[in-house]
Formats: sequence, C-alpha cells, structure tokens
Amino acid sequence: MTHPVVRRALPVVILAVLGASSPSRGRAAEDPAAAAERPRIGLALSGGGARGAAHIGVLRVLEENRIPIDYIAGTSMGAIVGGLYASGMSPDELETLISRIDWMDAFVERIPRKDRSFRRKRDDDYYLVRHRPGLSMDGFRFPTGLLDGQKIDLLLKKFALPVVGVRDFDDLAIPFRAVATDLATGETVVLERGDLALAMRASMSIPAVFAPREIDGALLVDGGVSCNLPIDVVRRMGADIVIAVDIGTPLQKREELQSVLAVTDQITTILTRRDADRQIGAMTGEDILIAPDLGDIATASFDRAAEAIPIGERAAKARREELSRLSVTPEEYRVRATARSRRFEPPVIDEVRIVNRSRLADGVIAAKLRAESGKPLDVGRLEKDLEQLYGLELFESVYYDVTSEAEGAVLTITVREASWGPNYLQFGMAIFEDFEGPNFNLAAAYTRTAVNRLGGEWRTHFQIGQEPGAMTEFYQPLERSLHAFVHVQTSFVELSDNLFDSDGNKLSEFGIRRFGIAAAAGRELGTWGEIRAGVLRETGEMSVQVGDPGAPDADFNTGEAFAQLFVDELDNVNFPRFGGDLRIRAVSGLEELGSDRSYEQGIAEGSLALTLGRYTGLFGGLIASTRESDAPYQSRFRLGGFGRLSGLQQNELAGQHAALISGVFFRSIGDFSLFSLYGGLSFEYGNVFQRRSDIRFDGGVSGGSAFLGLDTMLGPAYLAYGISEGGRRNFYLILGQSFRHRRSGFAGGVR
Repeated sequence: MTHPVVRRALPVVILAVLGASSPSRGRAAEDPAAAAERPRIGLALSGGGARGAAHIGVLRVLEENRIPIDYIAGTSMGAIVGGLYASGMSPDELETLISRIDWMDAFVERIPRKDRSFRRKRDDDYYLVRHRPGLSMDGFRFPTGLLDGQKIDLLLKKFALPVVGVRDFDDLAIPFRAVATDLATGETVVLERGDLALAMRASMSIPAVFAPREIDGALLVDGGVSCNLPIDVVRRMGADIVIAVDIGTPLQKREELQSVLAVTDQITTILTRRDADRQIGAMTGEDILIAPDLGDIATASFDRAAEAIPIGERAAKARREELSRLSVTPEEYRVRATARSRRFEPPVIDEVRIVNRSRLADGVIAAKLRAESGKPLDVGRLEKDLEQLYGLELFESVYYDVTSEAEGAVLTITVREASWGPNYLQFGMAIFEDFEGPNFNLAAAYTRTAVNRLGGEWRTHFQIGQEPGAMTEFYQPLERSLHAFVHVQTSFVELSDNLFDSDGNKLSEFGIRRFGIAAAAGRELGTWGEIRAGVLRETGEMSVQVGDPGAPDADFNTGEAFAQLFVDELDNVNFPRFGGDLRIRAVSGLEELGSDRSYEQGIAEGSLALTLGRYTGLFGGLIASTRESDAPYQSRFRLGGFGRLSGLQQNELAGQHAALISGVFFRSIGDFSLFSLYGGLSFEYGNVFQRRSDIRFDGGVSGGSAFLGLDTMLGPAYLAYGISEGGRRNFYLILGQSFRHRRSGFAGGVR
C-alpha cells in the first residue's frame, strides 16, 4: 500500500535507481589542441521527478550528434541523472535500469518484514498503528520527513560505487555539481566534492517528504526549492555555452485548482518556476534551451517514466540544427567515450570503522556486520546486514562509505539514531462486531527504547473499552548480538466470557478479572524465530453478569511453566502472500507455582501462504491437547468466530482438546491511496473435545466464510459472512483484528 504523499514523493527518486554497476572513471581525455579551439559546453539538468527520464533521451541525442559535454550541473532528478552520467553511465544503461527497478518498493519506507528483528515482528501481535511519534519532556516529536529514505540511500550508494574513491567532483569523467538548499537559510548550496551518492541524495530531498541530509554541518533539502534549473552554476564552472534541459512541471490552469493538494502543488510549482524563469531569461544567444513537452506525465508517474525518454529525444532532435554546430569529429568523440568505459572492481577493505550516533554500544553494531578486512567488499552481503540493522527500528539512517586513506581502503558504517526517539507513543483501535455482542477497545502504548547500551526496552500499554486493562513489560538483551534475552511483564485485564449450549444459545455471560506476572528467558534465532522458556503466575475471579443469578462467583489461580518455539517468516500478518509461521508450546500447570491444579498441555499451530499472481492461499492448522483432560476452565482451548469456525460465535466452543484445519483463499482486488482491497473465502473444519477418547476426524464441525478485507493504516478491516454446519450463520464487522488470530491492545501474560 502506498500513501498518497508517498506517491507524490516518487517524483524525486525516479532516477535514484538508475544505475547499477558502472565503469570506474577517469576524466574524459581529449586532444588539448582540439579542446582549446572549441567552446566549453555545460549541461544544466532541472528537477522534475518521473519527468526527469526525459533527460536520458536528451543525453542520447547529444551522444548521437557527438556533442562533447565539459560540465554538468543538476538539481534533484537532474542531479541524479547528471551525477550518474558524469560518473560514466551511458544513456542505454540508464534506460535499461528504469525498466528493471521496482519503483513501488524503492519508495515504500516500510521495512520488509523479513528484515525486522523477531522482537519487532511481535509488535504485529497488537492492534496498534505502526506509525509512532516520539515523546519527550518537551512534547511530541516527529520525523523530519514522511520517508527516511533508507532504501534510496543504499540504492544511490550502490550505483555510485564505481567512483567511490573520487572525492573531488572535478575528477569525475565529466566535472559535476549537485544543487541543494540549506534548510536553515534557504540559500542554494552547490556540492562539488565529497560522497557523490550523498550529494545526489541531498539534492533530491523534497522537504517534508524525504528526511534532509547533513553535509558539512548544513541540513540540506531538495535543490528545486532554491534553484531548479542550475544554468548559472554550470556557467560558473567554466561553460561558454549552456545546454539547459527544463522538465519542470507547468502551472495548472485555474479550473484545475479544486483541492488542497492541487493548491499545494501549484504553490510548489510557482516557487520552482520563478527561479527557473529567471535563469532562462539570463541565457545568451549561444545557449540552447530544450524543454520537452511531457504533457500529463506527472512528477509521480513512475509507471510512465519510459514514455518520457522518447519525448526527450524528440525535443532534442528538434534543436539538432543548433546542436550540430557544437559537434566534434568522430575521432575526438571516440577518445572521450573510451575514457569513460573502465569497469569497476570491488575494493579490498583494509579497515572497518563504526561511527555510532546512537545509545547502543559499538559492539552491538559490530555484531550485526559481517564485513571483514583483507577481503573484497561484498556489496550484497553488506546491504543485507545494514537492512537487518535498520530492522531494529532504532535508527533514522544506516549508511556506509568507502574511502582511500593512508591505512588503505576504509569501510565506514554510520548509524544515526532516530531524531524523534528514543521514546515513542502509539495508539490503536479495535472493533469486533458479530451482531450478538459488540466489542470496542482503544489502546495506547508508551515505549522507551535503548534504555541501556544493549538495547533494553520498557513498554507500557493501556486499553479502555469493553476489555479495559494495562500491561507493562521489560525486555533485555543479554549480549551484543541481541540474541539472548530475558523478558518480564505484568498485566491486568477485565474480560467477558460466554457459556453456550450445544445449539449455540448463550446460557450465561461471565465477567473475568485477571492479574498476572510472567518471566521468561530465551534466544532469538535470527530474524526468523525464537525459543523461550519461563513461568507464569496469574490470579483472577469470575462472576456471572448475565444468566443464572444463583451461580456462585469463583476465584482461580494459575501457575505455569512453559517452553516455546516460535517461527515467523510471514511477509505480512494481515494479508500474507508468502512465508509461514509455526508456534509449538508446552505448558505445565504446577501447584508449586500456585496453580489450583496440576495439568500438562501441548499446542502446535501454524500457517503457510502461497501466491500465484493476485491469488493467495493461506493454509493453517491447530492441534492442542491436555494430557489428562484436567485443565481448569480458564486454561481450556477455544474455537468459534471468524476464521475459526466462522458460523459460530466468538469462543463458543471450549474444551480440553482442540483441532482445526483451514484454508483461506483471497484475491487482491485493487490498491488505492489509503488501503488495499481483497475479496476471499475461507473453509474450516475442527472441533473441541473434552476427553482424549472423543477425538476422531469425523467428529469435526465444518464452516467457512466469504469476506471483503481492507489493509489500512489503522490495521486490517473485514466485512464477513460466516456459516457452519447445522445452519449456523454469523455476520462480522472487524477492525484491527486479523482473521488468523485475535489481537490485543496489550499482552495478557507470556502466552
């Protein structure tokens, strides 16, 4: 799902992904006598988002006509195209890469679930909204951009690696300048040396969309704010003649200004056009302006980027007569082209350094990296390590650079803590409506991350509504790898539970209060799983709210020791398309821990998602058993409700043993600005049993559902119709809860 603001952000990065392994460069060679006889030619490339693909078409025509480019200056997308071209990429390479990039993935900031730490995956067990502002003594704190730009940073770095050793942009195959804006002063900043990838990234940092980048103490944003068409910059570099390519968005007509977004776009365009028009007005009679007519190709139209390339070509060919006077001989141009064609060899790393701008210990960062001195740089493996480090969700950026120093090639890893952290506030809302008894809850969670050098975390949840409660927990890694941990939590919750007869008629409604404390120790098995073992102590009371008033109230005590293996490689917990999960748990109720009785239970539950095109099948199973069929009421297994025998009421069945198999089949109907829409069917078969001797395959109950599902910023939402054998039917309206399992606003013990 892509938020509309993200779609508007797409413009700036279209060509951020335009260049994979390119040649290593040296300055383009040319016969000194020939160079002295001709005017120096500069190329000024404007910003314009996806429209910037037109620059590639212009470059192709310039090459076809043997126009020697001596200097390049670019803004935003023009900086990315110009920077990559100056570093040695050809127009054909750029065009090929446009068609191979997954644009939606490049601009979606959400960390792929496979790269999130297992601890962070467990955040998905709650119905809290993932977006979380920071909270400090001064009030709320927010990110400096809707997108951190981590993926773009790594893409640009990979594309610029062939010239990673070039720190003076005059030493590129073609001297180059990237134009950015100082956010503090509003002044134009011309970047002429340093990290090429970082310079291009700073030039395309649309304010409020992408987080700014800091260079030499200045906080930099998109150059289009102050200088969208850098004609004067390339002229100051030494150009006698300037070829300016203007792909900026034209002003909208009055009748098109019908919304807040349209007005905002218009204001932005006015600001960028004002300086561009001034620059164009200062052009001389020798200069050449190329302004491709890109029509309705918008800055965010990445699906149409390829259309802009031939438009750029046609616009340049229309100026062929003027361009022809700048041509050089085939031999002169061949010499220049040859100088730009050397290939890239990964450098052998002599030293690895960590620049740690976070509360975590340096050793924690180092433990996540596999880069070794004395070996060639493995870019793919390094990127994977950085993605998983970023998956801890503690950092605003995780970046790398390679520099040539006296010690040799130095790989520097820089991690920067989230500027709006380390303390966060989250909110959530859940609705479960089966038209028998509505359930509405609101939740809030306050999380303090990195409370010590090993990344300890303290979190407190509150929930109000039909199920009020509170929980606080402390999670402490024990080693620099963050794998071994201890976890302590305590919680209080008020619930309601219903007792049904065999026909599904409600006999009684109980109010249940539970207070528990749990402690566990375990080890993460990478990002894919964990093992843990611990103890749980819980007390509670049940009272009849509706039903037989003569039924006595009852207190209960639970004391359990448990061990658990949990594997989770689903790509999405709401509407998974790939991967699977598995939870195996052994529980022993012990009177020595305060339990009312002793019992032993085992649970195994898992699912597997398979997708073909827009169609997904999610296959699941549950088997749970009590060894002597003697578990107390509060520890029995439950079935009933959406996805778990959908025609029955929520938790209608309770027993000492349970089994369920299910298949959920859904299809993606469409992706919209605020949500993704799915339609699907589920098929379920299972039951609960009171004695082991009752368990048999033909003793199950069949059920199923038809549903429409939405994947929204507030969580999943469903409108469903469920059926089960015996003519049982149920309607559901659900928000914040998955059809796979019911989520809580907090955790009621380590279960």
